[in-house]
Amino acid sequence: MAHASAFAIDEKVGLPPARTQGSGIASYFFIGIPVLLVVLCLAAKFGFVTISAGPRAGLIFVLLIALMLTGMPISIALGLTVLIFVFALTEVPIDAVALKLFTGIERFEIMAIPFFILAGSFLTHGGVARRMIDFATSVVGHWHGGLALAGIVACAMFALVCGSSVATVVAIGSIVLPEMVRHGYPMRFGAGVITVAGSLGILMLPSIPKVIYAISTNTSVGALFVAGLLPGTLLTVMLCGVTWYLARKRNYPRMKKASWAESWRAFRQSIWGLMLVVIIIGGIYSGVFTATEAAAMAAVYSFFISIFVYKALKFDDVPRVLLQAANMSAMLLYIITNAVLFSFVLTNENIPNTLADWILAQNFGPIGFLLLVNVLLLLAGNFMDPSSVILIMAPILYPAAKRMNIDPVHFGIVIDVNMEVGLCHPPVGLNLYVASTIARIGITELTVAVLPWLITMVLFLVVVTYWPELSLWLPRALGMM
Repeated sequence: MAHASAFAIDEKVGLPPARTQGSGIASYFFIGIPVLLVVLCLAAKFGFVTISAGPRAGLIFVLLIALMLTGMPISIALGLTVLIFVFALTEVPIDAVALKLFTGIERFEIMAIPFFILAGSFLTHGGVARRMIDFATSVVGHWHGGLALAGIVACAMFALVCGSSVATVVAIGSIVLPEMVRHGYPMRFGAGVITVAGSLGILMLPSIPKVIYAISTNTSVGALFVAGLLPGTLLTVMLCGVTWYLARKRNYPRMKKASWAESWRAFRQSIWGLMLVVIIIGGIYSGVFTATEAAAMAAVYSFFISIFVYKALKFDDVPRVLLQAANMSAMLLYIITNAVLFSFVLTNENIPNTLADWILAQNFGPIGFLLLVNVLLLLAGNFMDPSSVILIMAPILYPAAKRMNIDPVHFGIVIDVNMEVGLCHPPVGLNLYVASTIARIGITELTVAVLPWLITMVLFLVVVTYWPELSLWLPRALGMM
């Protein structure tokens, strides 16, 4: 979807498709670098050159980045980096790599990913988003910027049951944005709001990036789910505050205040979707099921309310939803498989522990270390999607965080918020591309439009980073830690 929207944008602004001489030279340059690195690895393999442990460790990351710069998908770049490095620079048998391909994704927690993706697909198409928007509008629609505020609140409610930021932007944005324009809001204002508010999809309760982090670091998935509730609520309030201020300053329209009876009716309509929150938290907290089983319950429940309660989907639509979820799951699981191999090579080379020793030797302290982590993750978010960043960076940074007594749940939420920021700015911000497609405005225009909320999110990142109790209080209160 991101690539499709990017092509649409080029066509819209009239960018010439023809390649210039400069772009041809750049293409040869980016292709030539990985070729030279592969030749260097083979030269080391056959004894023509000697590469010591330090440069060899750095060569892994240089080769990965060089392959990514050619435009190669991250999953294939990870796999090729592992194969080249293992074949040329280690004594690890290729059989061990093949075995790791299968054992790396045998973990029970990984099953939560396709189930949450399936639940998100049913919720997106099943009428849940429409009813959540109606309820949010009945509560905050009469304030300045009421429809925009309703969009943020609806994103927060949908995020409680979805686990995907892109699905949140699609489900809420496709309904709210046309309504905002019809009521007199500028499209760029509405698209800016929904782009950033949609990122709540990976911070609130269920979250695919949280599952991936839990798998990478052996952290409790249930504790991570619950730990995002208070930070997500705070971010919702902060985004609403900025939206209300801008709407009041620009005199954007307000809606008629809903009566208590109308609000109650809208709540009753949305209660079926919101009950999924009770099922997930209640089931995990009571020990009735694990986080993975909660994902399966979410998928079944979403199917039930979409087909039999709201009746927004027919049985004929189910194969299409299943195929969509299967495509997304296959893509993510393929990335995870190759990232597990990459992590295996890093561990075999003892890179995470060596890096942890170096960081401790610099005496950064927890404050300096978390600042370094935020900078690294924000930079990585410019080039990779959240899942890839977490799979590559978490195994490297986690050992140092553990040695500094930084709680793994708090560390996971910090990483999650960094991923939220990366979703909302170019060049690979998926929320940006999806919102651009829905709103039919250019990426450059939308990038400028999101700035007030993006700055708010960066300030929120600072708060979450240095206020660990915001993330840890609720899971501790519920006895999950």
